[in-house]
Amino acid sequence: MALAKELMGYPLTSKRPLLVWSASHFKKRTQPTQFSIKPFDRRPRTSKSGVVAAISEDLVKTLRFNTTTGDRKSEEEEKAAVKFKVRAVVTVRNKNKEDFKETLVKHLDAFGDKIGRNVVLELVSTELDPKTNMPKKSNAAVLKDWSKKSKTKAERVHYTAEFTVDAAFGSPGAITVMNKHQKEFFLESITIEGFALGPVHFPCNSWVQSQKDHPGKRIFFTNQRELKNLRGDGSGARKLSDRIYDFDVYNDLGNPDKSSELSRPKLGGKEIPYPRRCRTGHHPTDTDKEAESRVEKPLPMYVPRDEQFEETKQKTFAAGRLKAVLHHLVPSLKARILAEDFADFGEIDGLYKEGLLLKLGFQDEIFDKFPLPKAIVNTLQESSKGLLKYDTPKILSKDKNAWLRDDEFARQAIAGINPVNIERVRTFPPVSNLDPEIYGAQHSALTSDHIIGHLDGLSVQQVRVGREQIVYVELPRHIFTVPRPNQCARRTQSLCYSNHILLTRLGTLKPVAIELSLPPHGPNHRSKRVVTPPVDATSNWVWQLAKAHVSSNDAGVHQLVNHWLRTHACLEPFILAAHRQLSAMHPIFKLLDPHMRYTLEINALARQSLISADGVIEEGFTAGSYGMEMSAAAYKSSWRFDKEGLPADLIRRGIAVPDPTQPHGLKLLIEDYPYANDGLLLWSAIQTWVRTYVERYYTNPNLIKSDSELQTWYSESINVGHADLRDAEWWPELNTVDDLVSILTTLIWLASAQHAALNFGQYPYGGYVPNRPPLMRRLIPDESDPLYASFISDPERFYFSAMPSLLQTSKFMAVVDTLSTHSPDEEYIGERQQPSIWTGDADVVDAEIEKRNSDPDRRNRCGAGVLPYELLVPSSEPGVTCRGVPNSVSI
Repeated sequence: MALAKELMGYPLTSKRPLLVWSASHFKKRTQPTQFSIKPFDRRPRTSKSGVVAAISEDLVKTLRFNTTTGDRKSEEEEKAAVKFKVRAVVTVRNKNKEDFKETLVKHLDAFGDKIGRNVVLELVSTELDPKTNMPKKSNAAVLKDWSKKSKTKAERVHYTAEFTVDAAFGSPGAITVMNKHQKEFFLESITIEGFALGPVHFPCNSWVQSQKDHPGKRIFFTNQRELKNLRGDGSGARKLSDRIYDFDVYNDLGNPDKSSELSRPKLGGKEIPYPRRCRTGHHPTDTDKEAESRVEKPLPMYVPRDEQFEETKQKTFAAGRLKAVLHHLVPSLKARILAEDFADFGEIDGLYKEGLLLKLGFQDEIFDKFPLPKAIVNTLQESSKGLLKYDTPKILSKDKNAWLRDDEFARQAIAGINPVNIERVRTFPPVSNLDPEIYGAQHSALTSDHIIGHLDGLSVQQVRVGREQIVYVELPRHIFTVPRPNQCARRTQSLCYSNHILLTRLGTLKPVAIELSLPPHGPNHRSKRVVTPPVDATSNWVWQLAKAHVSSNDAGVHQLVNHWLRTHACLEPFILAAHRQLSAMHPIFKLLDPHMRYTLEINALARQSLISADGVIEEGFTAGSYGMEMSAAAYKSSWRFDKEGLPADLIRRGIAVPDPTQPHGLKLLIEDYPYANDGLLLWSAIQTWVRTYVERYYTNPNLIKSDSELQTWYSESINVGHADLRDAEWWPELNTVDDLVSILTTLIWLASAQHAALNFGQYPYGGYVPNRPPLMRRLIPDESDPLYASFISDPERFYFSAMPSLLQTSKFMAVVDTLSTHSPDEEYIGERQQPSIWTGDADVVDAEIEKRNSDPDRRNRCGAGVLPYELLVPSSEPGVTCRGVPNSVSI
């Protein structure tokens, strides 16, 4: 880990006051305005072009008398009479590739630039003109050589412009940019050279629209005036070219105008608490005045222009969408005339070997019923060799049958895609926290008799108090209401589960009991059922179905609570508040900026396609149309910002205890817990980086308390962004360096490592649906169930009738494939576009994790058929790699 010699242009050796990023308003000053630039230097300076850029006091004195009349002039007039030039260096970032239309428009702009349709800049001073009482301005200046450099293929192109100002101009406080071209361009930065104060840097990182798309000038400020342009007032529609960061509730998931069945409750408010999201500003619907009209695909959702995907990311994501569409189209055609269920495991294996082939056996039937042009038929058949063929998930790479083993089923609880649900049993039998009037008795149906035969000769009491033997349980606190008949329901029912796992002497886990529960439906209804490891063929199939139900429910909790809520949704308020309250030059904005990349865009796309009414989550997961209400219930009952950091979360779940003698200040009760072991490496690295950075700027607590931008950002994140929980007593205070380090470390951990651990294994583990089905369509029958006879006669056929259908499977696989894919432009933890801020040496973490994965004593990540745990390895290649920790929630 290393710090550059200079952070954000601020000299590390300087002892000046640190609040150099504070707002500076337009008013007359007697002292030079402080910016994050070099101290005032009275020596004359010469710009690179040889023009004198600062006037010495001796020269000013000689001009105080009019040479003709001898009358003494005011100092202001004398300075105004002295003109000098300053230069702007403007950095524009080019696209990597352009289509024909973009190339044509670029050539037209190059020609237009020659005849006066230029990019025009104007400097604005922090000083007021005494005659107009308005900020002083320079002359307008155009970017030079635009037409000449239009064919440059470099990623970044530098242009110059020259301004004429007088000696009384003061310090530059803003710069206006007007784009008279037809095409927008990405303005990365502007540096003004020639003032005695030294170079003044405007970190723009923003799109500048053309006049036809966005009339008026873009203004970039070095102070808080820029922030006023970024805040909305909660009203009005949004244009795609806007840059407005405003809060709103989740009122755009439903589509009541299309169908009353697609109406969804508003999330956010007293009735259903939820974090706030970025306002899109679409007009209210006709059906529901509290809901925004939904933007349907392929129309784009609004996010502030600077938050949208860049070129490489957009193309990667678009390719994934095309693949998903094709994967959905062919099964949709097949499902119209063929049975939906898989016949056997061989059909699932065929998705990876052959793809979704339109085989001769039913090809003619499909195209007789759905006549398509021959060209489309040929394209679909050809695509089946590539786009319609699924990659083999990593879970099958070492042992295709490993997922069937109980030890692998348990291992994935601590080294799989959802390693954050496992908790230690505090009481036995476990006690539910669900409402007994709705869900029945709170006490579990589990007894000592169910598990005594699986405890290696120990009693339950010995297991509970033993140091090496501990029972773990995934608590039954998540409820899935499933009213649709094709999703595990004979009537409207709710299903919850407990999965009891034993820690063995070898440090591995094994399941000893699964409890499935339904709400009681009368005095004789059996609402709780305990399933234990098999003793014969029938109980083996029951056990496999029970494990599938656990995996299905766990998949819903993972996706809607741990993944979406805790990383995507709960971070968005902090990101919105940062753009609204922290100026671009504020050191904390600089620190957070890489960790906010693409999050608003990916969250908007999720609201449009994934978590929306009739979206992928509703169609493909057990929770169905109640999924987001379940997510909101978890937010209300169990989300706490002070417990979202890794050490606090491990202690909350009873998996660790505080221990100052240990390297990370706590002792893991499961010593070989890959997610926690590797996570603590990254947590400590992030914490160290953040502390080094923060202590450079805040040398005493008073600077924390007096930093108005910092305090306003944190306050707005809580009181507006998390308004429904703002009165909670557990919110951390922000008074000291330790407070700030803790808050920032938690945010960066959630955006980077926590999201990576929960996201990039989705296809490697869930791409093989039997290992982790997102929904189950049938309950487990018992002897009194009419379906029991068909289960006994053909258990494999019953098993696949309970699994997702071909259509549901193919759609789910295509989506999680896209979500698990790293874009070529990904920025990983420890990397920065601006390395002068701070960087970390991720190679050290890489090497340690690789060493652990080759240690045979770590049986949860090394052994025959065992996948190495690489989800928290910092680096990755593009694609689906099951490793890599990006800086931000970018997919």
